[in-house]
Order: sequence, then structure tokens, then C-alpha cells
Amino acid sequence: MRQALERRRGALRAGAALLLATFLLGGNADAEVAQKGNLRVSFEGRLAPQALPREGRAPVSVTLGGAIKTTDGQDPPQLRRIVISLNRNGRLDLEGLPRCNFHQIQPATTAEAARSCRRSLVGRGTFRANVVLPEQSPFPSNGTILAFNGNLHGKPVIYAHIYGTTPLPTSFVLPFQIGRGKGGYGTTLVTRLPQIAAEWGHVSEVSLSLGRNYRFQGKRRSYLSAGCPAPAGLAKATFSLAKATFSFEDGRDLSSTLVRSCAVRR
Repeated sequence: MRQALERRRGALRAGAALLLATFLLGGNADAEVAQKGNLRVSFEGRLAPQALPREGRAPVSVTLGGAIKTTDGQDPPQLRRIVISLNRNGRLDLEGLPRCNFHQIQPATTAEAARSCRRSLVGRGTFRANVVLPEQSPFPSNGTILAFNGNLHGKPVIYAHIYGTTPLPTSFVLPFQIGRGKGGYGTTLVTRLPQIAAEWGHVSEVSLSLGRNYRFQGKRRSYLSAGCPAPAGLAKATFSLAKATFSFEDGRDLSSTLVRSCAVRR
């Protein structure tokens, strides 16, 4: 019986990882759409505020969302990897920001995780999922996401914690590795997904907002900051806010780039 329980817990963790890693997946009318065969991925995002300094940076928040669907109603293949690249004019600042440890938030409810790592909180979000078999589902049908500044094996990560109570109370944590981007992108967020049983269901909608202001050594700091890269003489600029690449178990990779605009702050 103990072995069966361990297998059950392993399945819950695996399915939970899939749910969390798809935090970039939910529906929105302004989403960019990528499609291969019957598989369609939409990706949406926005930057706030849109008025930013031409020189230097100001505190900002970034909201991301999207959806994985098929055009013929079949279940989508399992998602195995996500790479999110953020524009190089944005900056991720971790200096002086407290770190959350994995054991502080897993297992935990949303309230427990928030109490344990309140000073490390850098984002919030929500999700929904299509649960096919409620009594066997490895993830809740809806719940809350909390994102925390963390460290894994000496490297910076974002610990994404999800908790829901339907059909069963379930919590899980997945680390997103923070790295350097290439070309027009300055920061990457990368996660890998374990294999799960497809018949348990799939994620339908998720969104997440990242942003945090804090003080360190008497100075104000922002977890995310950005400027508006408008050329001299122009009051606005169009730029690639973020690029997402979704890799699936059947070998398909779908990429989508969000092009947004900013205004020079006066």
C-alpha cells in the first residue's frame, strides 16, 4: 500500500509540473497564435506602465497568458519544455531580494506558502484545467499561482507554486531557471516537463503577472525594470516584448513572439 501511495504522489507531482509549466497558456483576444498541424498555441502579454524613460529604466510589471488547443478537438500532445525570452531593454534585478527555499512552500496551501516566503514573492496568477477523471486527476481544475524568488543548486530560479482544492487539495512547485538571452533578448526562463498520463486531462487557461518593488540598503529597487527604446525625435517605439517556444512530446516546437509598443515618458 505504501508503494502505491508513493506512485500516486509521483503521478501527482508529474501532472502538477505540467500544469504549472503551462502558466503561459490561457485565452486572450490579443494573443499571438502559432500552429503546426492540428496543434495551436496562443501567447499573450502586456507591459505596465507603457510610458517609460528613453534613458535608464523604471519599475514595470509583465503579465503573460495563453492557451494550448487543437483545431480538431483531439487532446493536445504533452508539453515537455518551455523557453520564455524577455526583451533586452528589460532588466531582472535580484540583488537584496530574499530567497525562498523549496521546502518552505512544498507541500503548502497558497496561504501557507505566502506566509513562509512573503518577502520573496515576485508574482501572482491563476489557472484553470480540463479535468477528465476527477478521482485520478494529478492537478486541480482551478487554483492560484504564487511566484517566488529562489535558488536551486546555486543558480537563480523562479519557484512557481500552485495550489487548488478541486477535485482534491494539491500543491506543487516547479523551478524556472533564469538565464541570459541572445540577440534582442536579455533574460530567459526555462523549464522542462515530466511525462504524465494524457487521459487525466490538460490545462485550459493560465495567467501570471511578475513584478515587485522592494528596498535594499536604503534604496528602492524593482524586480523588473525597463526603458522605452524609442529613437531620438520619436515619442513611441515598437519592440518584441517576449518570445515563447513550446516543445511537445511528439517533436513539434511552436514559437510565438509578442510585439508591443511603449511611449517615452515626459
